[in-house]
Amino acid sequence: MQQRWTWQLGTLRGALEQLDALDEEWLATRDRLPADAKPGTPLFDDALAEHHGEAWSYLDDWATHGHVIREIHTAAQPTRSTSSPAPATVLAAPGRTTTVRR
Repeated sequence: MQQRWTWQLGTLRGALEQLDALDEEWLATRDRLPADAKPGTPLFDDALAEHHGEAWSYLDDWATHGHVIREIHTAAQPTRSTSSPAPATVLAAPGRTTTVRR
């Protein structure tokens, strides 16, 4: 286990919590907009741009530290010895018999 993983996972968790909160805020903001404020109108687009601006740093945290999830996954996989090949498994189809000639 790498010591930095704990800090990086904490950063990702915090960023995700903030993104969730910002998403809730955006939904509330969008619902408060007048009916004629549709995508492509200045009122809607300005509100959305502000939302995106607030989310940027948290998305950057994910872009910077998100790779740690793959690192942890890779480290958690069992290691195979390079001196012995992985066992091969052959399954016969149900109802069929296999004849082997030597």
